[in-house]
Amino acid sequence: MSIAPDLDDLTHAALSQIRPKRLRELAVGVVDIPSPTGEELPLARWAVQELDIQGIPARLQPLDDRQANAVAKLEGTGGGRSLLLYAPIDTLTTGNPDEDEPWAAATLRPDMRPAATVDGDFVIGLGASNPKGHAACVLAAVEAIHRSGIALPGDLWLGLGAGGMPTNRRLGSDLVRENTGQGAGCSFMIEQGVYPDHALIAKPGWTVAWEEVGLCWFEVTVGGTFNYVGSRHRMPYANPIVEAGKVIDGLEEWFPEYSARHTRGLVAPQGNIGAIRSGWMHMPAVSASQARFMVDLRTSPGVTPAEVAREFGQAVDGIRRRHEGLEVSWEMVLAIPGTSTSVDDPVVQAAISAWEAEDGRPHQTIVANSGATDANILRGRGIPTARIGMDRIGADAPMPLDFPAGMNVVDVREMTRLTRHLVRTAIDVCSRPTD
Repeated sequence: MSIAPDLDDLTHAALSQIRPKRLRELAVGVVDIPSPTGEELPLARWAVQELDIQGIPARLQPLDDRQANAVAKLEGTGGGRSLLLYAPIDTLTTGNPDEDEPWAAATLRPDMRPAATVDGDFVIGLGASNPKGHAACVLAAVEAIHRSGIALPGDLWLGLGAGGMPTNRRLGSDLVRENTGQGAGCSFMIEQGVYPDHALIAKPGWTVAWEEVGLCWFEVTVGGTFNYVGSRHRMPYANPIVEAGKVIDGLEEWFPEYSARHTRGLVAPQGNIGAIRSGWMHMPAVSASQARFMVDLRTSPGVTPAEVAREFGQAVDGIRRRHEGLEVSWEMVLAIPGTSTSVDDPVVQAAISAWEAEDGRPHQTIVANSGATDANILRGRGIPTARIGMDRIGADAPMPLDFPAGMNVVDVREMTRLTRHLVRTAIDVCSRPTD
């Protein structure tokens, strides 16, 4: 169901309040405040202050003394559905060379640092697009609706969540809590009374999505013999790093098979080996007794982590059978199920209508997705959720597109389009009766 004709004027009034200059200011503001996972409190506090300046009731929602959400609400007049506009605010990397180098880059590029620069229509800096540009659009959408003076029947919530990245406590940090990522802030927000009828999360991709992958993490341990380079030819020798390579090769062959079996709807879940550890960097003369590596295996909605664990175990068993004497064990150490919302749900239908209004054509879905977001947390808590975001930077961007540039460069024109979409969807959903 699309926006009723008598709401067109209200929608136009709110859309007329969207200012590209304000979007640029918000993008610069969020980028300039570092917010690595577990340390989002300064950025959340800044967001609350910005909302207060605009006359929007907002509050800080601390998880501890370093991590916090920002929450606000435009209270409805009554009788309408409530909606949460949500975005996470923590960055995938930290912008700190001591933590990010050399793994993100041998030397951090300017776009990998939490300091914004403006180049024409583009804002550049750590997380400028994902997630901070999307969070800025959420702020701008609520500001525009508030400035327009329109009164919506349903409550409109704003939520900027800490801990949205796929990580646990950062190693090398002095953070205390292990559960700083994986949707920790979103889960806390819902527990603490922000429980709307529907939610719309702003994350990359100019398409409306109503389902996405979950994820399972596995720690794999491969055995070997503790030995010395001067003795490897004189006594039994099994280097666990070499043995781990056999398991890794086998899993890399298996990942596409797994993905093909679980590709359905909008998702094509993938697998990745993201970290490996064995031995001592200061003593390569010896090989260790074991090697360990981590696997992130994405999952389809409707498939339980227990089922995925059994399938992973069968794959490891097959690799073990192909290599005589291979010692390998594994353990599932994290699981967040994939989720879906009915395409007929009001928030999905409203988001599709808003997309079509912006693009002037039938909605185009993007399939084969393997990215997970806090939408899984929202849906897992029983809140029907849709996802919408910005497109990647184009050929006119000040730097070529690669993975970090896609995260760290945002086009204010894309921000404007996304903000218009968020405004349209919010007015539509919050104007629908609760029955």
